[in-house]
Amino acid sequence: MNISELMTFAVGGNPNMDPAGSLITLVIPIVLLVVFFYFMFIRPEKKRNKEMQDMLNNIQVADEIITNGGIIGRVVSVKEDTILLETGSDRTKIRILKTCVAKNNTVHETPAEVAPEPKRKKKKDGDKPTEIK
Repeated sequence: MNISELMTFAVGGNPNMDPAGSLITLVIPIVLLVVFFYFMFIRPEKKRNKEMQDMLNNIQVADEIITNGGIIGRVVSVKEDTILLETGSDRTKIRILKTCVAKNNTVHETPAEVAPEPKRKKKKDGDKPTEIK
């Protein structure tokens, strides 16, 4: 054994081992860890943020909403970044930021997919209307 083999063995390596193989064994667990974190944490958080942003953009007048502070009220007006809420029977109005909305209790109907109307034949001058029997 020469000195370089002793040094490699003392550091914890195998003198007969391929250095590229040891690099792959280090990289694979790191890649798997990154993929795990993406699917467990990053992707679901992006999905929640997108749903929340869609909900905030679809708030309309007369919707019943709940704020992060627990205030329940009806929307009186919607501006770019603020909402005017009417709460209670005494009609107290509160202006809040859109980002403070936790939940929209009003269910909006999504329009159903409308099938295109069938094409109608153009009437010619000589066509007579059909009779109903």
